[in-house]
Amino acid sequence: MLATFAVAGEWVLRQSYFRVQHVTFVGVRHEPLALVSAASGLEAHPTMLNVNAATIKTNLAQFAWIDSVRLTKHWPNTVVVTVHESSAVAVAFNDKHVLQYVDRRGRDLGAAPLHVNLPTLAYLHPRSALWPFSRAGRSAAFVAAQLPPAFSAQVSLVTEDDHGVVTLRMTTPVTFILGPPTQLHAKFVAIASVIAHSTLRPGDVVDATVPGELAITGGSPS
Repeated sequence: MLATFAVAGEWVLRQSYFRVQHVTFVGVRHEPLALVSAASGLEAHPTMLNVNAATIKTNLAQFAWIDSVRLTKHWPNTVVVTVHESSAVAVAFNDKHVLQYVDRRGRDLGAAPLHVNLPTLAYLHPRSALWPFSRAGRSAAFVAAQLPPAFSAQVSLVTEDDHGVVTLRMTTPVTFILGPPTQLHAKFVAIASVIAHSTLRPGDVVDATVPGELAITGGSPS
């Protein structure tokens, strides 16, 4: 008897009254809303039972800015899709020499204007000449995402080499060598202190690989 009721209940929930009729997208700013809606699959009016966030996220994976999806169902036939978009932490030139936004994971988010006020990422001596590189340059993107407000606006270029050494080129221009992207908080505190309390000249290089033992030399890094 219980099985019969369960089958009957599922049959009822699959009727047209319980199919998706009303959809609202929240948080879509960088992608065309009409295209996002079409790609979601919700315009096909699936049953409410068959709608889930994992499927919708898979359907929307083609959109670079969309990072995660949260789904809210309002029975009998309304769905709210809340989209969390990635944040651009830097820019980089792609293989067509078009400037692209880049997120903290090093993903290409799409074209950016040349005047955008974000640091530029570069990978030294890459096999391919421009961003994005196969699994390379992610440390530079990670560091760009962690830059503190104290001096983030002064960083014009974040580079990474094939040994994982990350370097900050400032607008002054002064260069800070971070080394690997570890102990970033301590390194950033040390850099902020040097900027605030030392007289740096254009072309100076500050080795912040060991936060407590900064060394300042003149000239450009090799």
